[in-house]
Amino acid sequence: MKRGLLQGAFILVPLIFLHACKEPKTNGHPQVRIETRDGDIVVELYEDKAPKTVAAFLKLVDDDVYDQGSFYRVWNLRNQPSDAEKAELLQGGLWNRRRKRPDVPTIPHESTNMTGLLHENGTISMARNEPGTASSEFFICIEKQPGLDFGGKNNEDGQGYAPFGKVIKGMEVVLTIFHRTDIDQYIDPPVPFLKVRRN
Repeated sequence: MKRGLLQGAFILVPLIFLHACKEPKTNGHPQVRIETRDGDIVVELYEDKAPKTVAAFLKLVDDDVYDQGSFYRVWNLRNQPSDAEKAELLQGGLWNRRRKRPDVPTIPHESTNMTGLLHENGTISMARNEPGTASSEFFICIEKQPGLDFGGKNNEDGQGYAPFGKVIKGMEVVLTIFHRTDIDQYIDPPVPFLKVRRN
């Protein structure tokens, strides 16, 4: 009798283990899926560290504002001025939206020294002009980009940019788009978003 119970336990444990392996580990953070013809990109958002940025981004996602947006710009080591601090990233958003671009509120600047988030490989961050002017445009880092952090040299004001999440699936899709042909930093042609939704 004891032997039979033990055998049943040994069968049950692997089944539990296999089921657990199939469950995605989200850590409770919201996720967003960006669908493109090259494949899907899933980003995990850190609302506990960058609450204002994440809330603003999710509002645009939930309102379907990113529909008809695209990945349209790339910074790589050959398309930046020779005297500039170099960075590598893929930028997307509403800049060349096919429909009329909606008015989007700006977001208070949550810099890396406030959030503790850094511009690492796969980090998603908000593009901006002056601090506090970010709205809908975002970028994904290719490798570590410390020049984009607070105190970095990629922006004259030294405030850096506002990271708020990270690619957890589809980094190969990011790299495929990153390596597309560009003309003066602009991807030719842009890569449209088919759908941008919570995962």
